[in-house]
Amino acid sequence: MIPFELAEPRTLKAALKLLETDDPSVRVFGGGTALMLMMKAGVFQPTRLISLRGVESRYAKVKSGKDGALHIGALTTLSALGRTAAVKKRVPVIVDTLNTLSNVRVRNVATLGGHLAHGDPHMDLPPVLMALDAQVVTAAAAGSRTLAVADLYTGYYETALAHNELISEIIVPSQLGRCSAYIKLTTRTADDWPTLGVAVSLTLDGKTVTDARVVVSAATEKPLRLQTAEAALRGETITDVVLARAGEAAAAEAELVGDARGSAAYKRELLRVYAGRAVRKALAA
Repeated sequence: MIPFELAEPRTLKAALKLLETDDPSVRVFGGGTALMLMMKAGVFQPTRLISLRGVESRYAKVKSGKDGALHIGALTTLSALGRTAAVKKRVPVIVDTLNTLSNVRVRNVATLGGHLAHGDPHMDLPPVLMALDAQVVTAAAAGSRTLAVADLYTGYYETALAHNELISEIIVPSQLGRCSAYIKLTTRTADDWPTLGVAVSLTLDGKTVTDARVVVSAATEKPLRLQTAEAALRGETITDVVLARAGEAAAAEAELVGDARGSAAYKRELLRVYAGRAVRKALAA
């Protein structure tokens, strides 16, 4: 690694002020797990890094809203997120997903905000949060804004965040009446990068699906909602025929990419089968 300057501001406001620069190599980090790997590989060579570890502690806390929503500070570590009682109770799909998200050493350091802002399509929580209809609140010197996680990703390793903008909070709305699941397929260990990820969230009236959200990741350039698969589920009672139809719709809609973990054709066959399995898992949750 080449030498770089390290800044350790004590407030988020001070960190944002340091980001007001024309130098494109200046970066902020929370845990730095992905950033350090990129620096060691020589992919990224910063002139200055801005650590967020010393900013106000409220950005590392999880709060429950009166409306049933969860407000998660962006600096909350993934391990802390998985241990939080409100998360376990209200969105158990997040805890289930964290069980196979990398390893405990990474989860002890990595932050939710960094996990989302990195833009890697293989990350496990973006598709889950998209299925949960979550939002991110951003901060910049010019002010804040709120956008859906579904609108955060614009391409491969690309997000809608400006260079001087940070994620400060993640809002997960009340999931009362919804059932959700995430299925991750890997070519090696269970906590490896996924070959394919499928997140599903459903509401039901009796046995009839009244609303469905289906999101695919890892096999695509960015997490992607599959609207034709959702339409195939909506208004239906779940049967093998309905799941097969939804799987076919998912496989036809998604633009999949091949990589070292498998060809696009292979991943299409996986999606055709596992879209339905994710629905079954959600119904059993």
